[in-house]
Amino acid sequence: MEYFVYILYSQTLDKYYVGSTEDVSHRLREHLWNHKGFTSRAKDWELKYSEFF
Repeated sequence: MEYFVYILYSQTLDKYYVGSTEDVSHRLREHLWNHKGFTSRAKDWELKYSEFF
């Protein structure tokens, strides 16, 4: 199974978020959609880093 570790940054919150997923671009879209959770507090998340494992 192939996974990525990724780091997002929100300038609005001045916070980083670390996660893992099989599909980074799809997961980023999920973070930017309306949902509940930590990343729902901002809509300006940017991918700063990803690494394949």
